Amino acid sequence: MLIALLLAPASAGGAPPPRILRVCADPNNLPFSNDRREGFENKLVDLIAKDLGAAVAYTWHAQRRGNVRETLNAGTCDLIPGIGSSVDMLATTRPYYRSTYVAVTRADRHLDIDGFDDPRLATLRIGVQLIGDDGANTPPAHALMRRGITANVRGYTVYGDYDDPAPQEPIMKAVAAGEVDVAFVWGPTAGYFSEREKAPLKLTPLARPFDGPQLPMVFDVSMGTRRADHALREEVEGILARRAAEVKAILASYRVPLVAEPAAP
Repeated sequence: MLIALLLAPASAGGAPPPRILRVCADPNNLPFSNDRREGFENKLVDLIAKDLGAAVAYTWHAQRRGNVRETLNAGTCDLIPGIGSSVDMLATTRPYYRSTYVAVTRADRHLDIDGFDDPRLATLRIGVQLIGDDGANTPPAHALMRRGITANVRGYTVYGDYDDPAPQEPIMKAVAAGEVDVAFVWGPTAGYFSEREKAPLKLTPLARPFDGPQLPMVFDVSMGTRRADHALREEVEGILARRAAEVKAILASYRVPLVAEPAAP
């Protein structure tokens, strides 16, 4: 008994503390994340944490301008999922998916629009996602403006009504209800909400990955860490690569349209 009592404190004291994966994510941004952990980024974080043997601790913060500075770089978390691979404020993993903007139409309209040079766009009612910061609108909004197509365009902010549990859905509802004839929407958003609308919708990936040399319609998506946190970035990158089939299955379950990497020259 004496030996057991002597050994107990040493055994308890020697147990390593449980690992915590500190993640920053938007609490109301389906299909990507929410505070009920229903988004596909939440599922991917769970996959990573399970591989690391870690528990997840979220810091919830709206994913708007300044969020990297106010969260990750302020030390409130160590990982942000769903970051554009070209963002230079942090270190990013190799991309775990590549997606595209799509043209969304009602299936029964048979419009088959796949780009911005379709002459019908001059008269159709068009929906586009808007970011709202000066000059920082989505690529489709810029593509339409470059062609002088503005009078028949209706904007839907990507932030939406934050009191709504699905603030990015209104643009998809507008297509389904016939309020607009076609909408240009970021693929993961369009894929997720398309099956939730009453009218069948058709999603057509844009035919060209660039509109002119400087306006991409296809983007790589990564997870981000602080620049100095090489170890965590490499761990996460390794898990995403090793469990690529599971990552792809999660994306497919949310109907994320995936674009293959271009063939090497």
